[in-house]
Amino acid sequence: MCTKITCFLGCLFSISLAAQNVSLRGMATDSSAATVAGAKIVLTREGRALKPQLSDARGMYLIENLPPGVYTVQATAPQLILLREVSMDLQQGSNVLNLQLDVAPIVQQVNVNTDDTAPVGTDSANNASATVIRGADLEALSDNAEDLASDLQALAGPSAGPGGGSIFVDGFSGGELPPKESIREVRVNQNPFSPEFDKLGLGRIEILTKPGADRWRGNLNYNLGTSAWNSRNPYSAIKAPLLLNEFENLVSGPLSKRASITIDANRNNVDNGAIVNAVTLNSQSLTSTPFFDVFKAIQRRTRLYPRLDYQLNDKHTLSFRYDFIEGDIQGAGIGGFDLLSRGHNMKYTIHAAQATETAVLGAGAVNETRFQFYRNQSQTIPNSMAPVIGVLGAFTEGGARAGKASDRLSSYEFQNYTTVVRGTHLFRFGIRVRLLNDDNVSPQNFNGTFTFGGGTGPLLNASNQPVLDTSGQPVLTQLESIERYRRTILFQQLGYSIAQIRALGGGTTQFSIAAGTPDVSASQLDAGPFFGDDWRVRPNLTINLGLRYEVQTNIRDHHDWVPRVGLAWAPGSNAKKQGKTVVRAGFGMFYDRFSLNNSLTAKRYDGVVQQQYVIANPDFFPALPDATTLAGSRTAQVTQKVDPALHAPYILQTSIALERQLRAGTTLAVTYTNSRGLHILRSLDINAPRSGIFPMGNSNPIFLMSSSGVFRQNQVSTNFNSKVSKSVSLTGSYTLNQAKSNTDGLGTFPANPYDYSGEYGPGATDVRHRMTLGGTINLKWALRLNPLVNIQSGAPFDITTGNDLYGTTLFNGRPGIATNSTRPGLIQTNYGLLDPNPIAGEAILPRNFGRGRGQQSLNLRVSKTIVLGPE
Repeated sequence: MCTKITCFLGCLFSISLAAQNVSLRGMATDSSAATVAGAKIVLTREGRALKPQLSDARGMYLIENLPPGVYTVQATAPQLILLREVSMDLQQGSNVLNLQLDVAPIVQQVNVNTDDTAPVGTDSANNASATVIRGADLEALSDNAEDLASDLQALAGPSAGPGGGSIFVDGFSGGELPPKESIREVRVNQNPFSPEFDKLGLGRIEILTKPGADRWRGNLNYNLGTSAWNSRNPYSAIKAPLLLNEFENLVSGPLSKRASITIDANRNNVDNGAIVNAVTLNSQSLTSTPFFDVFKAIQRRTRLYPRLDYQLNDKHTLSFRYDFIEGDIQGAGIGGFDLLSRGHNMKYTIHAAQATETAVLGAGAVNETRFQFYRNQSQTIPNSMAPVIGVLGAFTEGGARAGKASDRLSSYEFQNYTTVVRGTHLFRFGIRVRLLNDDNVSPQNFNGTFTFGGGTGPLLNASNQPVLDTSGQPVLTQLESIERYRRTILFQQLGYSIAQIRALGGGTTQFSIAAGTPDVSASQLDAGPFFGDDWRVRPNLTINLGLRYEVQTNIRDHHDWVPRVGLAWAPGSNAKKQGKTVVRAGFGMFYDRFSLNNSLTAKRYDGVVQQQYVIANPDFFPALPDATTLAGSRTAQVTQKVDPALHAPYILQTSIALERQLRAGTTLAVTYTNSRGLHILRSLDINAPRSGIFPMGNSNPIFLMSSSGVFRQNQVSTNFNSKVSKSVSLTGSYTLNQAKSNTDGLGTFPANPYDYSGEYGPGATDVRHRMTLGGTINLKWALRLNPLVNIQSGAPFDITTGNDLYGTTLFNGRPGIATNSTRPGLIQTNYGLLDPNPIAGEAILPRNFGRGRGQQSLNLRVSKTIVLGPE
């Protein structure tokens, strides 16, 4: 028995526990059952509204420590609203309420709501370095799909890893960006260590499209652009021409009480200037002459983009999306060193159909089933079928190397994902399965290629005769490739024999040609089941556990388990107080699939389907030999193979972040990320000669696709989001980055096939400094400014001699660092005195030793809203 006092205190304690154990959670979705991030949920009890809560990136919300009783619930989001308030009697324990928002009536709003910024918290999908772009911030981005992708990648910042960031549209990757008018919102860097995704989380961009409107509405946009608004290319003497005409039309509305439709149709007509900046020979004097030209490439693109949403009942919703794109580019392949004859006409047609079924399985459980069919058909029609003449570092002329090619890629993708809320756990599990088929016709290099590289040759006088030294021997000098080409043409016109031409420093360096069957087909299947648990251990501590399994055909590696783990702790937070600081940490493995295109390449160049012939120092320029007669002693046949022991590349990524709410509406996040890549792809010539001896007993190069590369990256990122005032919203980031590797992909071969020293150096992603600043500034008279500033330091590049120094048929040899300044042929550069013909004892210049210039860009969008009629 207890006294009255102890019983009374016990009752108070019980009431306190009951109050502390009452919570409301659920998921906010739109009328198509797509989750709504950043939805504002407001609870009202006895006429008093509680502090609003925002849904996270998955649309989930949680409101804790409520006294029991009857509440009314309202929810809003940009362009969305809960049409009818919900009344609910909250009892002790966890109460679940899923909210479906519909398209809100159109109201012109130019102010930025400072209350919509979520405070820092431990939810994994609501990290402070993440960004949700919608409304005015989305309108500020480029209308063109390619420019929009560039803007989004700049806002996402550099991806941690060698592959760059990834873009998902309604859950699918690899397709085209939707028209901007069809985008509801963009989520950047949400939940980086989620097991749902196979790609790296930092730099990931998720795009969600709009469902149909509740009443018929339409937009008609016309965009006119000219070169008057463009800056001049710094490598061009004049500004390239541009004429841009873009038409975009959108209509959206209900078909019935349960169905709505959105149709977006646009047409892009772009006449863009391609800048040719090369060095050629004067046809009369045969002197090296800078060649500059601007060619107008004509691009035409038509797109039809309908979406249908149908609500079967209160628990099941269907969504269908179809994307048709037809493009025609005339004058592709021209620019840089490629002269006008290299141009080709490219035509392509894309069909993409998506279907999504979303089912509410009960309180706190939602299942999404998605299917996508994607087909891309393209063809290339060259302007000329003439042999290619490539003068390294100067110009390239002749026909298009690709020839008359075509490709049909078909992709089938199935996804099934389930989200379940149980107490303090949010479980998400499912599977993704993809099937790729590719039918490819590629007569690549069937027209042949003559290559002129640099080298050592005699110094010639004004009469084009060798200059002799005191002992009567020719004085040797280093020749650029354009000079070797000039001597070849000059002495051919004078009727010299090939032996005389070579003695005077002329002659073709290499001839290559392919023959055989251009048709090849391949398919590939991959799958990725996963399971994840977001466990809210305490109000200020969340642990994220996940496991994923990756498997694919075409390689023997089938045991790719992928653990993911994350932790978020908010010191100072408790059930009654929201803290202002969050510490996050995470670790995950991310596998990269071995591309189907790599399997196609190995299948094509196996020496049977197609043959690649390479002849060093040919004596028949400019005549084109019959490829069927080239299987002789002077001819090397190049084959390409996949290493039987090839392992799928993967990244081990670790990050730790400190997030701080500085003031109402402003958050700052500082994140350190370490990425370690293993089994990164690169290529090796396993039959390269050593001291004149070929390991395989013949002189045929064998290019092996290998997974022997490594990658290391450290970066520190600082991100801020700020609602400065009702009129100003800013977001920005700065990243300090260092990335090192011994490969930049399968196109990377070691310069010396038997000495890998110097291969480990700056990676292609080693851009040390990046800064991005964007935002929305609302002025008087309904004027709006949207600046976007991008600044980055220079990227690294490789410095090569332009010669096949090691008998691999590759022109990737790097110069030596000269130790004897009196040797002939040395070249003084910004990187020191370099030897294009390195000798024993000279250190070889490391890979990617060069560093390009930095880049800065400023985009400013100015808009004014004009209201016609009543609001």
